[in-house]
Amino acid sequence: MPSLTAILERHRADFHPVVPFDAGRDRLYPFDFTEDNTELSPTTIASTEHFAGYINATLQRHKARYGIGGYGEHRTLYARSSHFNRPLVAGSETPRLDPGESEPRRLHLGVDIWGPAGTKVMAPLDGIVHSFAFNNNDSDYGSTIILTHQLDGVGFHTLYGHLSLNSLKNLYEGKNITKGEVIGEFGMRFENGNWPPHLHFQIIADMQGWKGDYPGVCRFSERQQWLDNCPDPNIILQLAGW
Repeated sequence: MPSLTAILERHRADFHPVVPFDAGRDRLYPFDFTEDNTELSPTTIASTEHFAGYINATLQRHKARYGIGGYGEHRTLYARSSHFNRPLVAGSETPRLDPGESEPRRLHLGVDIWGPAGTKVMAPLDGIVHSFAFNNNDSDYGSTIILTHQLDGVGFHTLYGHLSLNSLKNLYEGKNITKGEVIGEFGMRFENGNWPPHLHFQIIADMQGWKGDYPGVCRFSERQQWLDNCPDPNIILQLAGW
């Protein structure tokens, strides 16, 4: 059977945009949140207000509608929260985070799209609501929706994190979602995990028992197994100019 990545590649022309974007007019700015970005100090990252100021000023300076990036990126910025210092418990019946100290999670498994709160988020193809939740830990997803899709007889999932609380209204598991339907909007800091407004978009082959949540960051030493289960979201996003 073809891999999920191969199936997604075959259907590139079939995906609806996940966010409003005019390839002929809109610009994107590729953010770098690794240690190579010397513009970002620990102080700036630790303060959501300062971090948002950096995001907004950079987008304005480059006349970009969105900032984008992050898949497979080893991010130093996650030191801002102890949430990413807890590894996942291996073999636990209920997926959870290990309260013990170990290698911190720093490798990003999705793509982030940074832009104004209220930016519409749309389904790239038909599906159903797998699950949803308000993951209200500091630096977590905040409001989260996960959809299930089928392509060529293969099921997979898309995750939308850092949404508004309003995005979770009137949802129920199994609800039908049509391609292009507005499923949510970028949330503000009090509802999106205390981040500057953005969307975390991730593709997941196997949910591995998770509901309303799925890790968007893994330990670097375990990167291959997580990246294998979470193909490159750019196959669906296809944002021109990046």
